Amino acid sequence: MTRYVDGFVIPVPKKKLATYLRMARRAAAIWREHGALDFKECTAEQLDPGAGLPFPRGIRARPGETIVFSWIGYESRAHRDRVNANVMRDPRMTELCRPDALPFDARRMLWGGFKVSVA
Repeated sequence: MTRYVDGFVIPVPKKKLATYLRMARRAAAIWREHGALDFKECTAEQLDPGAGLPFPRGIRARPGETIVFSWIGYESRAHRDRVNANVMRDPRMTELCRPDALPFDARRMLWGGFKVSVA
């Protein structure tokens, strides 16, 4: 059961979205191989909810960018820490995460770890 989640919001240039999704599929396989329970990548479809602060405005999306909302599920924070330590040592991830190879600006990625409160 997923009890801890790493969540991400990433502005991705639309012209690089296919590249991003290929990278994400490879990363998902690596994370699952190292024990992640779930790995989801969601591409924005409806971004003007009519209330609240829309993702594009909150993350200051630039023209030509779309928003990707992602999460990775774990048993607990300790499980997340173990999985992530193994993922970050995996040479396949080292290759995927080369700064010159990323199809988005990692400095603009929002990230956080969350304890699941309602399931």
